[in-house]
Amino acid sequence: MGDRNQRYEDNVTGQWYVDKKCILCSVCSEAAPNNFKEATAGDHDLVFKQPDGDSEVAQCEEAMAACPVEAIGNDNV
Repeated sequence: MGDRNQRYEDNVTGQWYVDKKCILCSVCSEAAPNNFKEATAGDHDLVFKQPDGDSEVAQCEEAMAACPVEAIGNDNV
């Protein structure tokens, strides 16, 4: 799981985030495209919108489980 102390500053405020272990594999943006995207810097993904509703939460959970470097965090898990 991601480390809140290492979260990228460009994540939107909220419980879900991407930390500095991210390798820009885009697994998260494929699993949860309504919530994750590539950062403007082009070197990591980020949370641009916190999940809204059960479907988006489930997609974010799927993205977190699939992340090969465990860079996705959820402060409520």
